[in-house]
Amino acid sequence: MKPERDQNKREGRRQNWWIFGEPNKQLRRMLRGLPRYIATVETAKHRTFQFLNADVLPDNKLVVIALEDALYLGVLSSRIHVIWALAQGALLEDRPVYPKSECFDPFPFPTSDPVSQNHIRKLAEELDAHRKRVQSQNPGLTLTGMYNVLEKLRANEALNAKEKQIHDAGLVSVLRQLHDDLDAAVFAAYGWPPTLTDAEILERLVALNAERAKEEASGLVRWLRPDYQNPGGAQPQQTDLAVEIEPEARPGTKRAGKLAWPKTLSERVKAVSTALATVKEPVTASELAKSFARAKQADVGEILETLCTLGKARRGPPSAKATAGQAATEGTFLP
Repeated sequence: MKPERDQNKREGRRQNWWIFGEPNKQLRRMLRGLPRYIATVETAKHRTFQFLNADVLPDNKLVVIALEDALYLGVLSSRIHVIWALAQGALLEDRPVYPKSECFDPFPFPTSDPVSQNHIRKLAEELDAHRKRVQSQNPGLTLTGMYNVLEKLRANEALNAKEKQIHDAGLVSVLRQLHDDLDAAVFAAYGWPPTLTDAEILERLVALNAERAKEEASGLVRWLRPDYQNPGGAQPQQTDLAVEIEPEARPGTKRAGKLAWPKTLSERVKAVSTALATVKEPVTASELAKSFARAKQADVGEILETLCTLGKARRGPPSAKATAGQAATEGTFLP
């Protein structure tokens, strides 16, 4: 190890070359006082969340969420959040990746009554206990194997001999029922019908995210863990996203500087909506993307389409500058 560590740019790694790694001080502060926390594997075929005891030290391949409340485990384990995570996350080859800043941070949790919340907590505790119980009774049983079988059950596909063994050992039919009940409870907490398609779920989550952004701009923040996030109970100083576009400048034209491209989805939706509100003639996604530093045309286009769906933008005529082929693939938008 020493020859390799001697070349490391970090002084701590060079000097303490025999130590495997460094403690994550911020993570340890977040976990202090918690008996357990929620974790998910960063790159995995199936997006599952579970509780880990506080004495388990996570490595860099785990995404840690410093919450002990089973309410949040239940919502994260629901179909609603999994669809969001698949849409927001990345891919490593064919395996979904869960970047916390994209999948967790902008995700709008439901606000519901205590009865609904306790129902979700109960089902989440049952789900977590069931998986741990069957795995402790069958040391070779993995979550990937169980969810592979669950996936085939949902697709009404026949199981082979090995999969039947996993089904029986993991009581996968019970696992399926727990997830079905949990999904129904989370849909009810949002006040949404359980028959929504994936696209409809995403549209509603984006709209809810925009509502939360307006709430936070007015000073209302729905803390998930207020004793840690806002221990003094002080009202945060919220400011609107600064979007400065010259009155006569059309997005896409040359200017002194570009706007910063926000990190979270809710901020991006607000930024695109604000920029679109300034245009006086139809604008394409690629033109609007040029208003921001490092913004991708596809991301801006997707937000514009969502704004149209929500009635906050409208489609315009084909761009006068576009060729016939471009007009067919890239439309224009108006506030």
